[in-house]
This record gives sequence, structure tokens and C-alpha cells, in this order.
Amino acid sequence: MTSSSQRTPLRVPNVTAGARILALGDYQPAKVVTNDDLAKTVDTNDEWIRTRVGIRERRIAEPDETLVDMSVHAGGKALAASGLAPEDIDLVIVATASHDVPMPNVSAPTAYRLGINAPGAFDLNAACSGFCYALATASAAVRGGGARNVLVIGAEKTSQWIDWTDRSTCIIFADGAGAAVVTGSDEPGIGPVVWGSAGDSSHMISIADRSSFITQEGQAVFRWATTAIAPVALEACERAGIAPEQLAAIVPHQANLRIIDSIARKVGATNAVVADDIVTSGNTMAASIPLALAHMIERGDVQSGAPALLIGFGAGLAYAAQVIQIP
Repeated sequence: MTSSSQRTPLRVPNVTAGARILALGDYQPAKVVTNDDLAKTVDTNDEWIRTRVGIRERRIAEPDETLVDMSVHAGGKALAASGLAPEDIDLVIVATASHDVPMPNVSAPTAYRLGINAPGAFDLNAACSGFCYALATASAAVRGGGARNVLVIGAEKTSQWIDWTDRSTCIIFADGAGAAVVTGSDEPGIGPVVWGSAGDSSHMISIADRSSFITQEGQAVFRWATTAIAPVALEACERAGIAPEQLAAIVPHQANLRIIDSIARKVGATNAVVADDIVTSGNTMAASIPLALAHMIERGDVQSGAPALLIGFGAGLAYAAQVIQIP
């Protein structure tokens, strides 16, 4: 038996001080479904939907458009904007809760189609907070030396899990993908994550089995989100050393416009632009935060280097928040 004094210490990589987002990419299907379109098939109307959730229209993928297709579009756009080559990426993480098969995963074929050779590749399911979970995982991998550059994608095709005769869900959910390239940095550009879950209430948003659709207890989820999430967001600011009034943007999960407004008001970021992508994109679950952030940057709503608060929450009931610097 080898004594403790004879053990050979393991070699570990040199750690990096921080991680940051280099670039973002976004993709949404071409098909637009308006509230008036839905009113033709379910008992609803434009005013009813706008009043309750704030959505005007959403994007829905065609039946033959897959999660991998959308991930490739968003990931390829982020990779091109980052200035890195495919061979520079050594880890791919896809956050999704709507894959139509248990295996293969979304990440490995996405990486292959992007020309990324033999990266680490896995999917992460934290539902609507999935992108924040994946971003924190990527940051930890880079800072710990487990990866040099990470492609993080949030992608959802929720339309294949929707009962289009159920107005409580068909008016809300939509499809799309958003991506970010994460790399090492001497100055941290991704703050500490604050995450957790309320598993005793996980039944509030669920899919019972392979032949079932998404169901949710809307009012209960609304009460939880409007009371439990703002303190998480404020803790993320505190851990990052950023006061709410210093934030340039707040990017919550795009679940419901009333929830978004409530969280932003309680955070008290008086100088921040608040993402409202839900109006034209609907609830795209794990894709909603990177999509909303990418659209804010494209419109020029925020400046590079400014601090932004990301807040994910949803099924699980899982939640996560972190402050980042805008790429």
C-alpha cells in the first residue's frame, strides 16, 4: 500500500482569473404566428393575450426544422462574430428542455455540423433558466482550465410539446435559439451565479410523459416568480459588486411581461433597459435570455462593456442569475 507521503501530486491546469462572453448569436424560425392567427383555432383574442402575458406574436418552427438546425444557426452566428475558428472551441453546451428524443443529444451533432472537431459536448436541462445554468458552467470550465473556449447555446422547439387547443399554453410558448461564445479573461466578465430550485413545486410546469403536452399552473407560477426571483437577482448583483443603479440592462427570462415588469421594479435598476423580447418572440424557454440580449445589442440598446443582469426562472422550479459585461 502506498503511504500518503509517497503519493504523486496530480497536475492541474493553470487557472484563469475570469471568463467573459466574446459574442452572441440568435436564430428564430421564419413562420410568424400572431394572436389573431391563434384566435381562429382557440377561444382567445389579441386583447386577452396582450393583457395577460404581453405577447403580440411568436415564431414557430416548421415540422422538419429541428433543434439541431436552430442550434447550428445561432451557434454559427455567435462563432463567426467571436472571430474564433471552429477548432478553437473545445466544449459545446446546449441548454434545452424540448428535445424530441432522449439520445443522441443536441450538442454533439450541432458541434459536428459547425466543424468543431471532437469537443466535449453535453445538453443541460434546467428549462427556462437553462441558459444561465449553462453560462455559469461554461465560466467555471474556462476559469478552472477545463476548456479554453466554450460555445453555449439555448435552444427550444416547444411547439412540438404544445396542445394547440389549450389556450393556457399555446398562446405563450415559441421556438428559437440563442448562443454565446465564452472565453478566458484577466478581468472577469461573468459574475458569480446565484442558483437554486424549489423541487417541492416542480409539478407546476411539467410534461407528464412522452405522449403528453406542457401543462402549467399559471397563477401559482406567477405568484412564485413575482415574489421569489427579485431577491435572487439582487444577490447576484451584490456578489458581482454591482449596485442595481449601475446596471445598463436587465434581461429576465421572457415568461410573461407582467412578471418581467414586477421583477425589474423590485430590483430597482432605475437606469437599466429592461428586455421585453416576449412581445414579438413569445416564451422560448432556455433560448429567451440569449435571444433577448442579442436583440438588445443589435438594436444598440446597450453598449459593449456595460453590466447587465441575467435572470432565469421556470420549470423545476429552477432559477439562476448572474451579472455579465455586454460583449
